[in-house]
Parts: sequence; C-alpha cells; structure tokens
Amino acid sequence: MSVSNANVQPRYLGSIAIIGALFFVFGFVTWLNGPLIAFAQLAFDLDEVGAFLVPMAFYLSYFFLAVPSSAILRRTGMKRGMALGLLVMAIGAAVFGEFTTQRWYPGALGGLFVIGAGLAVLQTAVNPYISILGPIEGAAQRIAVMGICNKIAGILAPIVLGTMVLHGMGDLAEQVKAADPATKAQLLNTFAASIHGPYLLMAGLLALLAVGVLFSPLPELRASEANRSVSDGAGDRGSLLRYPHLWLGALCIFVYVGVEVMAGDAIGTYGHSFGLPLDKTKFFTSLTLGGMLVGYVVGLIVIPRFISQERYLSLSAVLGVVLTIGAFATHGYVSVGFVAALGFANAMMWPAIFPLGIRGLGRHTEVGSAVMIMGIAGGAVVPQLYAVLKQHLDFQLVFLLLMVPCYLYILYFAQAGHKVGLRDRRGAAAGAVAASSSN
Repeated sequence: MSVSNANVQPRYLGSIAIIGALFFVFGFVTWLNGPLIAFAQLAFDLDEVGAFLVPMAFYLSYFFLAVPSSAILRRTGMKRGMALGLLVMAIGAAVFGEFTTQRWYPGALGGLFVIGAGLAVLQTAVNPYISILGPIEGAAQRIAVMGICNKIAGILAPIVLGTMVLHGMGDLAEQVKAADPATKAQLLNTFAASIHGPYLLMAGLLALLAVGVLFSPLPELRASEANRSVSDGAGDRGSLLRYPHLWLGALCIFVYVGVEVMAGDAIGTYGHSFGLPLDKTKFFTSLTLGGMLVGYVVGLIVIPRFISQERYLSLSAVLGVVLTIGAFATHGYVSVGFVAALGFANAMMWPAIFPLGIRGLGRHTEVGSAVMIMGIAGGAVVPQLYAVLKQHLDFQLVFLLLMVPCYLYILYFAQAGHKVGLRDRRGAAAGAVAASSSN
C-alpha cells in the first residue's frame, strides 16, 4: 500500500529511528574493510596489491548488483527489500568467516562480495527512502542524521576488530618473519581463525535484524509518487538518458566514494608507509570516522538553516583539496592527521550528492537510485589504483594525484553539474502545461 508524505508524518520519528539503525549496521560492516586490509595482508601472506582486493571485492558488488537490486525492490517493495538485503549480508558474513578460517583467499573475497551484494540491495532501498521521507530540499539534513549513525558505527568497527582480532598484530608480524615454514603456517592459521567467531556472531545478528525489519512498522513508500518529476503531468515518458544530472551525479558518487575509502580504509596503509607501527595504524580508520562524525553534526546544524546543501558541498570539495595538499606537504603523524581530517571534508558529500542526483526523476527514481548506487564502485577502483601506483611512485604523490582531481569534479557537480538538463526540462514542462491549458 502506498503512503504519501503527509500520511508518513505521524510515524516520521519512528521511521527515522529504524532507518538509523540500518545505517548503523551497514556503517559497522563497511568500515571493517580498513583494518581488514591489514588483517588479510598478514593472514593470507599477501603484498599490498593483493590485500587491497578486500575493498575491491566489496565495492565492486555495488556496480554489478545495484540495478538488479532495483528490479528486486520493485517486486518486494522497499521494506521487504531491506530485510532481504540484511539476510544476504548475514550469509556473506558466515561465508567470509568460514573461508578465512580455512585461509582460502578467493573464498574469503567471495564472502565480502556477498556482503556487498546485500548492502547493494539495502542501500538501493534506504537511500531513496530517507531522501523522500519528507521534502527533497531537506534530504541532506535527514541523511546527515543517518550519517551520524553510520559513522558512530564506523568509529567502533576498527576498535572492536582491533581489540578482538588484531591485538598484538605487530608482534605477530615479527614472529612470522622469523619463523620457519611450519611454525609460520601454524601462527597464521591461528590468527586467521580468530575472525571466525566474530563474523558468525555478526551473521546471526544480521539475520535477526532482517526479521525485525520485516515485522517493523516502517511504512511502504513509493519513490515515484514522492519525488515527482518536473515534467510529471506533461506527458513525458522519456528514459533515464534524458536526465544528464543523474549520470553526472553517479560519476560524482564514484569519485566521492573513492576519496572516502582512501581517507578511511587506506589510511592505515598510508601511515604504515611512513614506518608507523601496525599496532597504531590499525586504529587510524577510527580517526577518519571521528572527523566524519564531527562533519555530520556540523552539517546537521547548518543545512539548510544557514547554507544550502549545494553550497556546503562546494565548500567541502575545496576543503578536500586543501587538506590533501597539506597531507602531501607534511610527513609522519602530521600527514596522517591531514588524511584523517579529510573525514570532516567528506562527511556531507553523500548527503548532498545523492538527493541532487535523483532530484525530479519521478517514476524513474528507483532505477535512478540504483544508477547512483553503482557509483559506489569508486571505492573499488581508486584505492586499487593507489596500491598499484605506489609500487612505482612516491606514495604521497600518488595520493595527491588521485585525490585532487576527484575533489575538483565534486566541486564541478556542486556548482553546475547537478543543474544540467533540469532547467530545460522545467521549461519544456511549463510549455506543455501552458499549451494544454490553452486548448
């Protein structure tokens, strides 16, 4: 049953709380990838390029499964789709834990891909859901609340994994280097098996949450009715190709997630490249997520009360360039601090980019949201480029050359890209309505 925005208002806070819990869950799962890079490098005895297949397998699932997810959601509805996504994540967590214990890396990567597949379904549902649960102009503020939930989970994730699994990893790495082959295998088998219990627990909690969402009071929304096109009622039956701002937005999501993962997941590898100890670098992701949490709180206060989401996005992109240059110009913990501060610059980017990209799509909102979600694959491509290029160039230079162009494109989208095609469509729609009225 379809529910209009007006009818949603009595359940507004309850719906926000439930969706916030979901953002907490996928924030926790997503931001485990940072410490998992270091874990995989040691447990599977990999080089850096091999270890960076962790975020690549995870984020590539979004590219392949976002559009199929939209087709699934059309059949299931958003609410049942969220439950399905959580269940798929539970299966992926169990698979990852099992194959990691066996130290079979392709199987472990398969488990991460399945987790990402479940998240693709979940995100394809929850992002447009929270965007349309109220006026689209205030979507950035609502998503900021979700971001706070997400980033609190992201701060906790590396700390929990670091305490439960990665404790003493630096000493273990030294023992492995000095050990004979048989002892090395025994040490790594024990280390790899330590992740099995936590991931089985995670699988169980995700399955329980799936059942909880299925029977929750979340209203079923129709995105096409809430996010009306500027040409609705004017006879427009065009395809998504007629909405260039959507495709520019998807590319913006691509580069944004790339810089977000670089600042969050790759920061440990970045710090270790200065020679900083593993027992310190495994917690660096939490520093970035702390910066993002502060950024979300600031965004929640000032958007749209004092500044528009477009203007804030522009300022965030400029700050990203400045902080990246600061990281390049310094060394050691100071440079790491600049990278962590990118969390603040990145915080309000997704909340601004996503609603700008799907604005006015009308009946195309579900598929358009899936196209935007496909852009999350930037989290697979940009960090992998970093891992490969740093084998041949100075790692700080590679970081600079990858990050600055991404932030400049985000600045373009904030200034002009999100408007491309919309003005023409508004003019055409107004003309069609005027012609209809004169007949």
